[in-house]
Amino acid sequence: MTLLPKDSNDNVIPALRIKDGAAHSISTSVTPAVNASAFDANTRVISLYATKDVYLKFGVSDTVEASSSDHFFPAGIYYDVSIGGGDSGQYSYVSALRVAEDGVVYISEKV
Repeated sequence: MTLLPKDSNDNVIPALRIKDGAAHSISTSVTPAVNASAFDANTRVISLYATKDVYLKFGVSDTVEASSSDHFFPAGIYYDVSIGGGDSGQYSYVSALRVAEDGVVYISEKV
């Protein structure tokens, strides 16, 4: 059973709401940067939007550092990412590194 909305074919529509007080932003540059505060322990999904291309790396502590060998994330895409939870553990931080130009990564926790 699910409490999520369903479409006309009875397929579940994955819908989560943006969590109040849980917006983050990371200014990107030539030095990796990380979100200033950890994601809430109950957050399982975050949404990402970058104003410029970036590399991203997720971690459990604020010492995580993205590098050019980490995941490429293109500018202008709004994307939902699972950060885990439960028995699998949870990422609490994301580090961002610019590809070519300084920008901002906006992050919204969802519940």
